[in-house]
Amino acid sequence: MTTSAQGTRSRLFDVMEIRKDFPILNRSVNGHPLVYLDNAASSQKPEQVLKAMDHYYRNSHANVHRGVHHLSQEATDLFETARKTIASFIGAPTTREVIFTKGTTEAINLVAYTFGLSQLKPGDEIILSAMEHHSNIVPWQIVCEMKGASIRYIPVFENGELDVEWLERSVSDKTRLIAVAHVSNSLGTINPVEQIISIAHNRGIPVLLDGAQAVPHMTVDVSTLDVDFYAFSSHKMYGPTGIGILYGKESWLNALPPWQGGGEMIEEVSWSGTTYNKLPFKYEAGTPDMAGAIGLAAACDYISNLDRNELLDYEKMLLKTCTNAMEDLNGITTIGTATHKASVYSFNVKGVHPFDVGTILDQQGVAVRTGHHCCQPLMAHYNIPGTVRASFSIYNTLEEIERLVEATQKAIKILA
Repeated sequence: MTTSAQGTRSRLFDVMEIRKDFPILNRSVNGHPLVYLDNAASSQKPEQVLKAMDHYYRNSHANVHRGVHHLSQEATDLFETARKTIASFIGAPTTREVIFTKGTTEAINLVAYTFGLSQLKPGDEIILSAMEHHSNIVPWQIVCEMKGASIRYIPVFENGELDVEWLERSVSDKTRLIAVAHVSNSLGTINPVEQIISIAHNRGIPVLLDGAQAVPHMTVDVSTLDVDFYAFSSHKMYGPTGIGILYGKESWLNALPPWQGGGEMIEEVSWSGTTYNKLPFKYEAGTPDMAGAIGLAAACDYISNLDRNELLDYEKMLLKTCTNAMEDLNGITTIGTATHKASVYSFNVKGVHPFDVGTILDQQGVAVRTGHHCCQPLMAHYNIPGTVRASFSIYNTLEEIERLVEATQKAIKILA
C-alpha cells in the first residue's frame, strides 16, 4: 500500500511525539511491535494521567467530604476541582449537573431507573435507535417491562445512517424519552443529534445521548446541544477505567428520585425517613473513585492541551486511508459507509468468521475487536454474526494502517 505519509504527517502534528506519552505502545505482542487498533473498546493511557493518579495515592489520599483533617480536605479539593475541570470540558454550566458514575453503562442505568420508574406508565414508549449498544437497550427493556411501557427503534439505512424522517413521523403523545448514540461504536456513524434533539424538544420530549464514542474524538458542548442527559466513559478518552460521567440538566436531576442509597447522598437519616443531599451528591452514594476522577480530569486536560480540530482531521485522514486501502483487497466488505463517521472501520472477509480474521491479525501483533460489539440487533439487521473493527486514535500512524492491511492480506490467503 502506498500513502502520502510524508506530506500529511508533517502538516498535521507530530504523532511520534504524542506516542511518547503512551508507554504501552512500546511493547511487542507475539514477536511483533504492538499495533493497537481497539480504541473504541478502550484507549491507552498517557503518562500525564498515570502520574496524576499515582501522585494522588502517594500524597493526598483520604475519604472526601467527610473529614476535618488536612488530608481529607486536600482530597476533597482535588476531587471537586476534577469535577470543575470535567464540567468545563463538556460545557456544563454548573458542576451540580456533573454526576460521577462507573461509566456510560451505569450513567444510562441511572437515567433508565430514575426516569423510567418515576415517569413511565402503561402504554408509554421510549424511542431508541437500531444501532444502540446493549447498555442503551437492556436497561430500557427492563424498566419498560416493569412499567408496562414499550420501545420503538429508529431504523438504520444500509449505509449505517439513521432514518430521521421516520422519527419525525413517529414521535407521538406516548413518547416519553428518546435515547440514542451520539456516535455508533460498531459503525462509526456520527448521528445528527442536533436534529434529533430539535425534533424531541419541539414535542416536549427529553433526550439522552450515549456519548461514549463521541467525547474522545470531537468537541462536545452539552449546553450548545441543549441535551437533557449525556453519558460517557473515562476509559475511552485516555482516562482510567471504572469511572464516567452523567451530565443531566439540573431541572431533571432535581425532579427525579435518587437511584442508590447510602452515605453521601443523604442529608439526614432517621427511622421515620430520609432527606436527600443536594446535587450532585444526591446521585453519588458511597465512597467515590477519587483517583479515577483525578485521572479523568487529567485526561480532559491532556486532550484540551492539543488542537482538537487538528486531531479530528488527523483521525479522519487515518480512516480515509484505511478505508481506501482495505477496499482494494479482494473479498473485503465494509460495514457502515455513512457520510459522517468517526474513526471506526468495520469490515468482513467473505466466507470467513470475524473471530478467525482477528486471531490471524493478533498473531501479527495487530489488536482489533471482533464480534457483535454489544450491538446484536444491529448485526441481525445486516444479517451477519459480527465484524472485524479497527478503531483509531491520535497515537495511531499510517505505518500501522499498512500493518493492518498486510496482516489482513495474510489472513485472506490463509482463511479465504
